[in-house]
Amino acid sequence: MSAMQDLLAILDLERLEHNLFRGRSPQVGWQRVFGGQVIGQALVAAQRTVDAARHVHSLHCYFMRPGDPAVPIIYEVDRIRDGGSFTTRRVVAIQHGHAIFSLSASFQRDEPGLDHQIPMPQNVPPADNLRTQREFLEEFGDRVPENIRRYWARERPIEVRPVMVEHYTSRDKLPPRQDVWIRTTGPVPDERPLQAAVLAYLSDMTLLDTSTFAHGRSGFDPDIQMASLDHAMWFHRPHKLDGWLLYTQDSPSAQGARGFSRGSLYGLDGTLVASVAQEGLVRMRTK
Repeated sequence: MSAMQDLLAILDLERLEHNLFRGRSPQVGWQRVFGGQVIGQALVAAQRTVDAARHVHSLHCYFMRPGDPAVPIIYEVDRIRDGGSFTTRRVVAIQHGHAIFSLSASFQRDEPGLDHQIPMPQNVPPADNLRTQREFLEEFGDRVPENIRRYWARERPIEVRPVMVEHYTSRDKLPPRQDVWIRTTGPVPDERPLQAAVLAYLSDMTLLDTSTFAHGRSGFDPDIQMASLDHAMWFHRPHKLDGWLLYTQDSPSAQGARGFSRGSLYGLDGTLVASVAQEGLVRMRTK
């Protein structure tokens, strides 16, 4: 299977019981499960206990332990409330007898109301004018650390094209913001719950790294320990995942061995699709 087909397969959880689901991880040699995968799978588990007419509008997560890619993840859903307007679910992901992750999500029927959005940033180079991952590796070659080369050379379900690549090749202190074009490498079925799960998956990509720019660092630096601690996402407007999304990000603060980043996901037509916030461990390793 292609990487995109594998992603869709791992988001198709196995139902074990009324509120119990099992998910697997792709076997690609990672030492721990990608955080976006756990978010996406937990959201799928929650969605499968919710009326189909109600759609996720927000989720809030905590990462507690690194996931083990070699064994399945069990997702236990708590049906907290089914109200007149909103539905609330809590999901706990379990491995080796311990909780590794929790998610709370809220669902609502579509209804009319006040509607505005912050405009999409202007003067951002189009994705097609930027280097592909292969071109990036060919151009920068030996200037790119080996672990970055391996990461960018691997087939993945999501293609990422950063507008700015200086932080990969230098230790210059840069403003803590970036614009990243991002898209799936294959078609996503026109099913709103699945599209929300894929959007949740890709929302975990590149975001925490933004908090290292002001310090001349990158998440790939061997002397930095990085891991997501929490993740929040708000789904504003449904949008097909059939093209590029602009993921504009900034990091207002880093302190206490934690970095905080925010992101907005826009469609090519300027639609604000979702907003994201994340705090993560950003710890300098001591020898």
